Amino acid sequence: MPHSSEEPQIRPSVPGPRTSAGTARVPQPPRPAVPGPRPGPRPAPPRADRSRPGPGASGSTRPARGPAPSSPGTSTAALTAPTARIRLEAATAATAVAAADDAVDALLDEGRSPGDILVLTTGGPHPWAEHELTFGEDAYWRQQSEGGDVFYAHTSALARATGRPVVVVAVNGGTDAAIAETLPGALGKAGTDLVVCGDPEQLRSLL
Repeated sequence: MPHSSEEPQIRPSVPGPRTSAGTARVPQPPRPAVPGPRPGPRPAPPRADRSRPGPGASGSTRPARGPAPSSPGTSTAALTAPTARIRLEAATAATAVAAADDAVDALLDEGRSPGDILVLTTGGPHPWAEHELTFGEDAYWRQQSEGGDVFYAHTSALARATGRPVVVVAVNGGTDAAIAETLPGALGKAGTDLVVCGDPEQLRSLL
C-alpha cells in the first residue's frame, strides 16, 4: 500500500469521553454532594494568657486540701475520739439526789432502757444503793453485771462501775477536789450523755 507523503497529525488525547468531530463537548455532571455539613477547618486552641493562668494551665493546678496537720504530740485518734454530751441540772447538795431521780425518770420517758443508766453520788450513797447493799456486796454488784435495771453507786467505787450509755451524777456532797477528780471519770464511763446535778457555778469551774 503506498504511503502518503503527508504525515498524519496527532492530536493530544484529553481525558474524558471522546466526542465526535464537530460536536461540542458535553460538560460532565457535578459529583453528588456528600450528605451532611462539610467539616470546616479545625479551630486553633486558644492561646493561654500567661499573666493569668486558668485552671488546667501548667503550674496553676492547686493541690487538693488534705487534713489539717495535728500539733506535735497529739494523735489523730485523740482529736476524733467521741465525747459524751454534758448536761447540767441546777441543784443544791440537799436536792441533788432528787434532781438525779427526776433526770432518770425523764430519760426513761424518752425511751431509754433502765440498763442504759448509771447513777453516781459524790456525798452519801443513794437510798437504793443503801437498800441493796443490805443483801450483801455480791448481790449488789451482781445487779450491775445483769444490767437489767438502773444501777446506783458511790463515786468511791467508780473504778469498779462499768460504763453505760448515760451516766447521771448527783453532786450531793464532797470536796471540790474530790468532785473535780470524779467528773472526768464519770465522763469516761458515759457513752453518749453525762448529766450532772449540782450547783452550776461550782460545776462550771470544775468541768
